[in-house]
Amino acid sequence: MADKMELNRKRMVKYTATAAALIGAFMILPNTSATIVHAMEQIPIIGQLVEVVTFRDYEFDSDRNKADVDVSVMKPNEEFENSEVKDNLERSTAEINAEIQKITDELVADFETHLEDEMGYQDIVVKSEVLTTTQDYFTLKLFCYQGAGSGYQWNYFYTIDLNTGERLQLKDIFKEGTDYITPISENIKEQMQAQMTADDNVHYWLNDEIEECNFKTITDETSFYVNEKDNVVISFNEGEVAPMYMGAVEFEIPVDVLSDIRK
Repeated sequence: MADKMELNRKRMVKYTATAAALIGAFMILPNTSATIVHAMEQIPIIGQLVEVVTFRDYEFDSDRNKADVDVSVMKPNEEFENSEVKDNLERSTAEINAEIQKITDELVADFETHLEDEMGYQDIVVKSEVLTTTQDYFTLKLFCYQGAGSGYQWNYFYTIDLNTGERLQLKDIFKEGTDYITPISENIKEQMQAQMTADDNVHYWLNDEIEECNFKTITDETSFYVNEKDNVVISFNEGEVAPMYMGAVEFEIPVDVLSDIRK
């Protein structure tokens, strides 16, 4: 039994590595549907900063192939008067929009290549929602799914600092020079252990026999967002810190863990 479990785990590691490669190939940066555009227009601050325009609306549906790609790009509102924030936003959105175009073009081209080659089944879905709207932050959550025989989904979070017009990085939330990686990582481990103790169906790669698979620490590249309560939420995609059946998992870090080092 132990040998079988270890074999399954090694297979999972291999699948996770493949999934990670797919993220690089299929990652879709912020896009918004008409519903999201309307929601953004109802937010006074973000409505002043950003206009959203459709870049790519691509759909395909057959017995073997399905694609639902709805991608928008952002541009600064020409009437916004704060020149410093507007300059920052122009720089940020130009960079992001270039990434959106490149990645989306590659995704559609790859999908159409598979159509021509008749290579089995494929299913691509990209959806977005407004996740957080506070005085300081605006976050879009991207739900991405890519299926070809088996499927894999992941989330991507894109946050704007409404005070500066810049893309928000995890380090930007904390006082300069402080260690935020350690307290966040240790709290996540505590939450993982507590969940596993409370429910036998919950499993994280925390104290498993294959040491290299165990979760040890987040990085500056780990997905995050700030929720409506102003708490930091860390997100992991399928297969990153747990078996695939656990899906994408999130950990809200309690305010008292980070209160001394938050800006």
